[in-house]
Amino acid sequence: MDIVFLKDLRIETVIGVYDWEREVKQTVVLDLEMGTDIAKAAASDHIDDTLDYKSVAKRLIEFVEQSEFQLVETLAERCAQLIREEFGVVWVRLILNKIGAVSNARDVGVIIERGEKA
Repeated sequence: MDIVFLKDLRIETVIGVYDWEREVKQTVVLDLEMGTDIAKAAASDHIDDTLDYKSVAKRLIEFVEQSEFQLVETLAERCAQLIREEFGVVWVRLILNKIGAVSNARDVGVIIERGEKA
């Protein structure tokens, strides 16, 4: 299996359980590793034969900006599900970082893996 990655994708969204968090947008940062086979794309040198990371990024931005989940766990799970279902990714490792959510900590969030890593 090959891995297509996307790092430091920053998206503004409503996320959180506290009243003030429901009224403002906060930044979440996504890091993704997506398992796929790039052999066909390498042979053809054509975008239609690969996992188009720009399309993945655009779709995630659209989805996350419109979401209003309370938990980062829910947002991470839905993003992983979207990637696997809409882009045919067999395995995904997703890090979702809610910057500054805890005082005195730069980063906080979740890391999930879904699917089978071959």
